[in-house]
Amino acid sequence: MSAGRYAVLKTLAETGSLSETAKKLGMSYRYVWGVVHKIEEVLGEKIVVSERGGRAGGRSVLSPAGVELLRTFERENSEIQNFARYKHIRKPMLTADGVLIKNGKILLIKRKNEPWKGMYALPGGFVEYGERVEDTVLREVFEETGLKASIIALVGIYSSPDRDPRGHIITVAYLLDADIEHAVAGDDAQNVAVFSLDALPPLASDHEKILGDAIKMWKKCNYS
Repeated sequence: MSAGRYAVLKTLAETGSLSETAKKLGMSYRYVWGVVHKIEEVLGEKIVVSERGGRAGGRSVLSPAGVELLRTFERENSEIQNFARYKHIRKPMLTADGVLIKNGKILLIKRKNEPWKGMYALPGGFVEYGERVEDTVLREVFEETGLKASIIALVGIYSSPDRDPRGHIITVAYLLDADIEHAVAGDDAQNVAVFSLDALPPLASDHEKILGDAIKMWKKCNYS
């Protein structure tokens, strides 16, 4: 329903008169009646009914269908206004990272692209729309290392707003199991390498923190 038709119904509900509605909106009586008639044709039922009697000689009021139509428009219009108000709000993005530790060694990728181009990092990437985070980490690990991994445990959620120069990016990190010695670089990985947990290179972003948490979990639970 257009804003003009809404104005007619809203004013009619307030005045109880087609002629007063026309006068208040600066429209002709014929135009107001035409709007009402057109809506009734589309709906297939009356939206305005006449009530007779009283000193004023009767009034025109909205039928139950007319009242419901008015309420529906107001509800939907409110939702549209809320969407317009909030659609420009910046929202965090979500990624998933995998920690692959085996026999005291860890698999890392060397980043091919910015940010942190040329630095080592945990394999991972952005969650796609409609995708579970658990599926994201397994997909990204396969795309970047060629490994089919399995999830052992959740390491943690890392949400500091300044952890990534591209914006507010939250990551969910998982401890994974895979045969890391057979990894092959792919996708946006420049290279893959296996490091001893005692001789790690500088890591991108907050991956040192994530890896530290994962190592504590790995040692505490005696994962192989």
